[in-house]
Formats: sequence, C-alpha cells, structure tokens
Amino acid sequence: MAVDYRKVDKAHVWHPLFQHQRLDETELVVFKSAHGTTLVDAEGREYLDAYSALWNVNVGYGRQEIADAVYAQIQELPYYPHSQINVPATVLAEQLVACLPGDLNHVYFCNSGSEANETAIKIARQYGRQTYPGENRYKIISRYRGYHGFTYGALSATGQARRRKAFEPLVPGFLHAHPPYCYRCPLGLASSSCNIGCAEDIARIIQSEGPETVIAVIAEPIIGGGGVIVPPDEYFPKLREICDAYGLLLILDEVITGFGRTGKMFACEHWDVQPDIITLAKGLTSGYLPLGACVASTSVFNAFLGASDEHREFAQVCTYGGHPVACAAGVANLKILQTERLWENAAHVGAYLLEKLESLGSLPIVGDVRGKGLMLAVELIQVESAPIETAKTNQIVAQLREKGVIVGKIGHAVDEPENIIFIAPPLILTQTEADRIFETLREVLIKQ
Repeated sequence: MAVDYRKVDKAHVWHPLFQHQRLDETELVVFKSAHGTTLVDAEGREYLDAYSALWNVNVGYGRQEIADAVYAQIQELPYYPHSQINVPATVLAEQLVACLPGDLNHVYFCNSGSEANETAIKIARQYGRQTYPGENRYKIISRYRGYHGFTYGALSATGQARRRKAFEPLVPGFLHAHPPYCYRCPLGLASSSCNIGCAEDIARIIQSEGPETVIAVIAEPIIGGGGVIVPPDEYFPKLREICDAYGLLLILDEVITGFGRTGKMFACEHWDVQPDIITLAKGLTSGYLPLGACVASTSVFNAFLGASDEHREFAQVCTYGGHPVACAAGVANLKILQTERLWENAAHVGAYLLEKLESLGSLPIVGDVRGKGLMLAVELIQVESAPIETAKTNQIVAQLREKGVIVGKIGHAVDEPENIIFIAPPLILTQTEADRIFETLREVLIKQ
C-alpha cells in the first residue's frame, strides 16, 4: 500500500514560513529526486529549479563526486568533535584560505549561515573588549532589508521587520542603517548626485552613537532575501574607508553571494574590498550537507592569543562544527567549483539572462531588473511604480511553477507588498535553460 506522504506530513511536520491552515486549500509539492538543474516530484513531473533550492545548490543536483566523498568519509571517520583534528576539516580550511581574498587565514566551522554570523558577532564583541580595553565597543551596525540569520544575535542584526517582530525584544546593541537600494532610495536621493548617502548614513550612526561604543559593520555584499539589492560600485570601498577611520571590523556576510553566485568566487572581489571577517555557508557544500564557516583575518585572530590565565581564547564550542563528513562534502564541492570554474559560467550566462530580463522593462508590470551573475531579481509594479500586491506575486510564482519553472520571491521581510521575484539557478545553467526561464517568465507576465 502506497504511503500518503502529504497526509503524514500534514499531521506531523512543521514547515518554515508557512501558514499550515492553508493546507486545507493548497498542497505542497513532494519532491523525490533531482539532477543537474532539474527537480522531479512524486508524480514524475520535472521542474527547472531557477532558485537553486534556497540560493544554495551551486554545483547542481546529482553530483556523484560529492556522494562518493561523503560515503567514503562516513566509513572511515563518521564523527569526532573538532576539539581535535580531522583531515577533511583541515584540508577544507586550507583550501578555503587559498581562494579567499587577503589575509583571511583562520576558519571556524559551524553548521549554517545563521551560526556563521552568530559566530562573527561574538568574535567581534570579544575582539572589541580585548583590543580596546578602555572602551565599551560592542555595538554592531547592519542595514535595513539585510538578512543574517535566525539565531538571536544574527536575527538582531537582521533588518527585516517581519522576521523580527514576533521574537522581540532582541539582543541589545544592534543598529540599522539605510541600504543602497537605488531603485527605491530610502533617503530620497537621485543616484546621479547622492554621493553614496547610504554609506554616509553608517558614518552618521557611528558619530551619533560614539565611535568608542561601536565595534563592527556587518553587510551582505548584495542584499539577498531583502530584494537582491546591488550597491553602487563606490559603496563598499567607501564603507571600508569608514570602518578603517573609526577602527571598526568589516564583516561581510557572503552566505548567499559566496562560491561563484555573483560571477566572482566571492562577491567582495567585484569591488576589491578586503573584509576583516567573512561568513560562508550555502554554496560551501552546495546544500549537500549542512556546513557554515566564519573566517577571520590574522589580525583579528591574533587578538585572541595570550597566556592561559588571560582567558583570551574564543570560548565557543559547536558540537557538529567541522564535522568530517560535511567537510568532505565541502572539499568535493570546492573541487567541482574550481575545476569547472563555475563562477565564469555564472558571469557569462548570468549576463546573458540579465540582458534578456531587462527587455521585460517595457512591460507595465516590470519596474526594475537587477543583479550580478546568477543572482537576479525582477521587481513588479502597478500604477505609478507602486508595488503589486503580495497575492498577485504569489499567483505569478504559482503560474511559473505550473509551467515547470521554480523561482523564489521576497517573503517575510518588510511590511510592504511582496513584489520581487528572485532568479538564482545552479551555476551550471546553460544558455538554453536561461532562455527557458526568460520565455516562461515573459509568457506569464504578458498575461497579467
């Protein structure tokens, strides 16, 4: 007798970001298999995954090399805590350091992007106490619309009101600045003459709070879930200058943007900006196993060195951090990325798809098209550039799925209509598949 997985799931599984009362009127898809850029449901129907599951299946589905590496490691050493050395974690750390910019030399492994950002926040605060002992540097500045995770510190840094409200009050000491959202500038400035006012907004906050109370700025190079917000080219160099001027750490959250997504191995390379700390996850294993990493510069790491009785060590332990099997998956995944130079395909096919999508700007429903590499967004509007309603966006996403193309959309981020569609397929996407995404989206939007 066949198992009714939807019935069992409805009875026992609590899904994220989902109102379960809706299950009385809609059904979730049961996915059974995947290969390349294609997902297959329980009824055998195929879909082009134009969202990489959740921004993260960078090398595509069904990579035998990763499966083989995981199986071999499970047989040899399935687990031991990272209080000692395991070979896959050591190898992966060395390989990460080799491809990261500058002197990001010290890798702390954890399980997710949220944990990586939580770790970065804790490192920054302890660094502040040990580097500036006569001051009280603990405040951290992030941006509205930015997302940094679901743990309490990472959520406190997150600038998305919808994700925060139910859990407030959150951790004190987090401040938020305006994002570089040029299409809808929160400062009301024209991009041609704004002088990067959104970066100056961060400087203003530092001055207003008192530089002796602030320790770090955390930022996604391209804000992902808050709308795929690509900053002006001058933004991050200016932000680096501001951090240097006030002695602050610059933490770059490359959980989404890392490992080729934007057409560079890491998005900070677009602007030649060196962070003090970088956080990684998603593309680190392409979603095959959970793994995150927080990587610090040598100067940050050295602030934690000292005699045993000084207690300067970073006093955090993560049971599954540096898990040998997850790290084996990471090593195999990184080899695929580098051997196939998938960031180059992301740049080439991404530019091709972006140009095609920009032609949709002639449709009255399309307000803006933006992105880098294979991290793209289409912002939908109605009269006078007002966002279309959330229900309309949901309808468009559902129609795309019915036609066999899965995209993402902004959700649970801000208290305004959810009107932005995300396109972030695996980095192995072909030009033919890019054409299919474009043609399907155009067919759906023309009928709205």
